[in-house]
Amino acid sequence: MFGITDPGIWAGYLLSFILTAACIAYGMINWKKGAEGEHDGS
Repeated sequence: MFGITDPGIWAGYLLSFILTAACIAYGMINWKKGAEGEHDGS
């Protein structure tokens, strides 16, 4: 698949997809946290 046979390359692809999914999940979970109680000073 993709003509890539080196396991190190596959590990890199796998980690990048896993970490991308983790970052998206983290962002969705923490989307509104910290917004409560913040004031812009006006």
